[in-house]
Amino acid sequence: MVSVNDFRTGLTIEIDGDLFSVVEFMHVKPGKGAAFVRAKLRNVRTGYVVERTFNAGEKLNLARIEVRDMQFLYRAEDDFVFMDTESYEQMTLGPAKMGEAVKYLKDNTIVQIQIYQSEAIGVALPNTVELTVTDTAPSFKGDTATGGGKPATLETGAMVNVPFFVENGDVIQVDTRTGAYLKRVGK
Repeated sequence: MVSVNDFRTGLTIEIDGDLFSVVEFMHVKPGKGAAFVRAKLRNVRTGYVVERTFNAGEKLNLARIEVRDMQFLYRAEDDFVFMDTESYEQMTLGPAKMGEAVKYLKDNTIVQIQIYQSEAIGVALPNTVELTVTDTAPSFKGDTATGGGKPATLETGAMVNVPFFVENGDVIQVDTRTGAYLKRVGK
């Protein structure tokens, strides 16, 4: 059990048999009346966000989430196949469970699969990945005067804004949380 006074972003709780992750919360103490906690909760299975108000001190069930390191093996049509790095068991996840991770996932990447009661509920990528630029506009002398950037398509199909000096075939580092270009690797 966890008190709503102890909410923090990312905490996973059970309400009426459903799993919810705390997106944001605010403790409110009005001039009159009892304090309460207003929270935005994301349903882990459906992705819907709901707002809910709780009385201060109310207790909820804490969801016990197991995290396993797994290696991405391959994509079979719309499904993604992973292998547990310890037991070598394979697990298949559909696109709904993958979320934004699909944009930055390439073969043999080690990810963390979040599991609740033997059901995979999410995927956490490493904070940064190295991907090859497959398509971007050529750069010209003097392009850097404005300090802007240009769009680039990566080997996974993701689109990222990169500096003008980045060319086709360059390997770049991308932040998987924001989708931002970090640096060029190996030159």
